[in-house]
Amino acid sequence: GFLVQLYSLLSARSWGMGDLGDLAELAGWSGRTLGAGFVQINPLHAAVPGDPTDPSPYRPSSRRFPDPVHLRIEDVPEYAYVRGSDRARLDALVERAAALRESVLDKTPGKGALIDRDAVWALKRAALDILDTVPLGPGRRAAYWDFLAAQGGALEDHATWSALAEVHGPEWHDWPEALRDPRSAETAAARRELLDRIDYHCRLAWLTDEQLAAASQAAADAGMSVGIVHDLAVGVHPGGADAWAQQDAFAAGISIGAPPDAFNALGQDWGLPPWRPDVLAASGYAPFRGLLQGLLRHAGALRIDHVMGLFRLWWVPRGQDPTRGTYVRYDAEAMLAVLALEAHRAGAVVIGEDLGTVEPGVREALRRRGVLGTSVLWFERDWEGTGRPLQPGSWREGCVATVTTHDLPPTAARLTGEYAELRHRLGLLTRTLEQERSEEQAEIAEWLGALARLGLLPGGDGDEEEEIRAFYRFLTLTPARMIGVWLPDAVGDRRPQNLPGTWNQYPNWRLPVADAGGRPMSLEELAASPRLHGLMEALRDH
Repeated sequence: GFLVQLYSLLSARSWGMGDLGDLAELAGWSGRTLGAGFVQINPLHAAVPGDPTDPSPYRPSSRRFPDPVHLRIEDVPEYAYVRGSDRARLDALVERAAALRESVLDKTPGKGALIDRDAVWALKRAALDILDTVPLGPGRRAAYWDFLAAQGGALEDHATWSALAEVHGPEWHDWPEALRDPRSAETAAARRELLDRIDYHCRLAWLTDEQLAAASQAAADAGMSVGIVHDLAVGVHPGGADAWAQQDAFAAGISIGAPPDAFNALGQDWGLPPWRPDVLAASGYAPFRGLLQGLLRHAGALRIDHVMGLFRLWWVPRGQDPTRGTYVRYDAEAMLAVLALEAHRAGAVVIGEDLGTVEPGVREALRRRGVLGTSVLWFERDWEGTGRPLQPGSWREGCVATVTTHDLPPTAARLTGEYAELRHRLGLLTRTLEQERSEEQAEIAEWLGALARLGLLPGGDGDEEEEIRAFYRFLTLTPARMIGVWLPDAVGDRRPQNLPGTWNQYPNWRLPVADAGGRPMSLEELAASPRLHGLMEALRDH
């Protein structure tokens, strides 16, 4: 199957960023035409509004509810019933969205714009305001009420935070003191005063849920054995909806991160509040169960970012360096039991992102419960022996095997040395460019030699496309249960979607998928790409 950041996949119908209509198209096309079994995407969690909004999908306001920025406006049923002056306004918004999309997909060198989530949302919100005036038919209204009943208080809290954020700003710590408590009398009064806005945000959640269901159904109809793989971020923004609504469940004055290691001697502070293990246990793990149930509604599989967090998390006191943190343990047996039960009820696969520092016993505990791991080719070596690339037969079976991820360079950028040059330009290297390139070239040469010995490079090395195909052919020789093809790899894209260690120095989470020359590609162009079809045919033939 394909791995892709959904926002980066624009079609001729999307409004400046990839949407749920594009996801359904990708699933239907790749399942039927290429025999793909799944599409794995980034978290679709609701973002914290801002100026600008943080584009990272891994620092959301809420993990329980998706962001309506992913809606395909034209697929909302009420779109067809807009009339009169509202229709003229809506048509004008569609034209502006087309201009925004074309600016991102502009192939003129130096002209292609970055994906602007805020601009997209401004247009979609104006359109949704118009659609909100269209009365629901009796059947649609009954379906909406069923959704409200099923989601209950969790949705009401999420929509209340959204409505209050419109009035008082997105950081609830700065709200009037009484409104900082979701159960106060003043908050109850605000709920009554803002009832129309709360209903508006509930309705957006319902519309998004409907389109998630449609994408999941498109994958199933295309014959995908797994379907859509959704992603669960490791935490939430401290000022967002979840942190406001579940204050008792989060540790105040604490954020999670990582201790000092070989990759970062200073450690890391991710700025995300952790769940309190005592409150989780006392509640029967209700917050965790509710989160999983919401995400698994329309998922063939769920990827859990930093799955080691089910066992322990590095807690950093506010204002302290990450080096002053400590590990706090969770009841992993209980967390895994809840996870296994909810996945079983949903009939879904679970994938754990278990890269980096993993304490002994974690991977074994996950494997016993059928949780797949994540194996990235560049990290798979015989670390306890020769240190050389791990032979394919020695890879673990219970994993998703891939060559690269959203936090690593596309394979073409690694092969050509462009990734090292990019980091050098941004001042991210701790040694000279020559030293970095020398070590990188030695690693690549070692891997290419291993591929050649396995007969995976029939034409010899030196051909970039053939070398990328060889890396993915290698994965077919492993016993891995799932093989993930990074979609940008299929068309020779050089640009990483996220460059760790950067903030505004690099356009993280804002790049459309592009070809080898850096020209943005639409979904329609991807589907017709000879390079993409060549890679997928090589995988099928092998």
